[in-house]
Amino acid sequence: MAFATIRARGETLRNMANIKSSAKRAQLIEKTTIKNRSAKSLMKTNIKKFEAAVNEEKQDTAEAAFKTAVKTVDRAATKKLIHKNKAARRKSAMTKKLNALENK
Repeated sequence: MAFATIRARGETLRNMANIKSSAKRAQLIEKTTIKNRSAKSLMKTNIKKFEAAVNEEKQDTAEAAFKTAVKTVDRAATKKLIHKNKAARRKSAMTKKLNALENK
């Protein structure tokens, strides 16, 4: 087995590789994991901002939040952070809420 699991100062589980190339790969994976978490977090934050605007029934704010939320959901689907069908489902649900808000 190429990896041994250890616990470093306050960090969660960290992999220590026996082979140089797998150590490099582990470092790369850590970097991409951080980037992916950040992108997913931004997507969730934008969706929550849209939901809050809809709940407050603010039309202009909801439309602006909808545009940014859809953009981040599309970007996450393009980068394969979420499945394309999940992205479509999220956008559809947000569109329905926005349309319901407009019809009030």
